[in-house]
Amino acid sequence: MSDAKMSPEGILQLGLGFWASKTLLSAVELGVFTALAGAPQDLDSLRTQLGLHPRSASDFLDALVALRLLEREGGVYRNAPAAELYLDRGRASYIGGLLEMANRRLYPFWGRLTEALQTGQPQNEACAGGQDLFDAIYRDPDTLKVFLAAMTGVSRPNAQALAAAFPWSDVTSFADIGCAQGGCTAVIARAHPHLQGIGFDLPSVGPIFEAFVRAEGVGDRVTFRAGSFFTDELPEAEVLIMGHILHDWDLLTKQMLLAKAYRALPSGGALIVYDAMIDDDRRENAFGLLMSLNMLIETAGGFDYTGAQCTGWMQDAGFREVRIQPLAGPHSMVVARK
Repeated sequence: MSDAKMSPEGILQLGLGFWASKTLLSAVELGVFTALAGAPQDLDSLRTQLGLHPRSASDFLDALVALRLLEREGGVYRNAPAAELYLDRGRASYIGGLLEMANRRLYPFWGRLTEALQTGQPQNEACAGGQDLFDAIYRDPDTLKVFLAAMTGVSRPNAQALAAAFPWSDVTSFADIGCAQGGCTAVIARAHPHLQGIGFDLPSVGPIFEAFVRAEGVGDRVTFRAGSFFTDELPEAEVLIMGHILHDWDLLTKQMLLAKAYRALPSGGALIVYDAMIDDDRRENAFGLLMSLNMLIETAGGFDYTGAQCTGWMQDAGFREVRIQPLAGPHSMVVARK
């Protein structure tokens, strides 16, 4: 293609993509989609409800229309179908917890990506000698609630795919390692009423997890087990799940966690690991590669990985019959048998 026919539009859209990103994040923060859930409103009523200044209200809402997040007809705004399903805080399908965390924490930290690339050091609360990621999150109750809800938002689509993709009828028990609020645990337990489940996480997560699984109607079959996967052995169950766990840690810690899972499982038991795994050729799954950069921003040694890498680590730990299967969007799971 000649220079005359080549357009810079794609480069500019990518370079200024933070405009659209922050517009969405602010809309979630302000509760735009919850305000419009099942209740279309005109500009004045919506502006008043959200506390928007007259100067920018129409530009803001119409930008959401142009981004296909809202619809407008006859001066009345309503949620687009996807926003109605996923961005209304009142719905179980809400994924905005992840976006709330992105707005509150990740957005400012990513402004220091260049420094992270040059130093290899986290750029979050740990920057300048502060607490590391998980100390900062787990010690502050409000931040912890936002983080756990975010994990539910990002895990729920994968949990639904996992509930359908694995032969759960062949087992009676499972444990979700690093269970967070219990989003994955509850989805699987609800889909398979014969299962008994365990959520394993740090003690401060317990009350939040227990309240969540009760509200999901599985509190009679799902229990919480307090512990640290660094210092404690993992719960015994026929299936162990590690969702969005391995990518937080360096290689030695990844290998240690896989070895602990192998010890905890009975013969024939299964370990399921899911993350936004990078494609083996490292060309296609941009989300997985960007997630790995997010681990650079957030952790001292974490990184995302390919399915082939995970397979090798599992085999080194002693697992057999390792297979990789796509889940939702850019995510995949690796299933290994002991």
